[in-house]
Amino acid sequence: MSENPELNTPLTPSTGSGAGFTEEIATKLAAEPHRGMKGLEAIDKNAGAQSMDMLWNVHLTLSVELGRTSLTVRQVIDLQKGSVIELDRIAGEAVDIYANDRLIAKGDVVVVDDKFGVRITELISPAQED
Repeated sequence: MSENPELNTPLTPSTGSGAGFTEEIATKLAAEPHRGMKGLEAIDKNAGAQSMDMLWNVHLTLSVELGRTSLTVRQVIDLQKGSVIELDRIAGEAVDIYANDRLIAKGDVVVVDDKFGVRITELISPAQED
């Protein structure tokens, strides 16, 4: 954990316990178990809190996408130190936040103690995902 309290703040839309945000993400990831969460389909959806307790220690890979571009093999080979790759996003536009390759939120890039971070500005519901 960082010594900076801003980096240790839970990724929640409120200052509460964070259970709503976590349950929303867990439900979203459980909806398609073939995407890195095999075995969740066996959990009884009526088991309530007991089922959720099983998920608290499941590790997720979080990634932040600044932008994308498409290059030919020749363009990639021609890259060198100092090359600039233009991305499909406008400077200052929100970045995408993924959990196990599923879009879960958008946010703004911030710098805290010389390290990059992301401030969540929008949570993505399963209906918004596509």
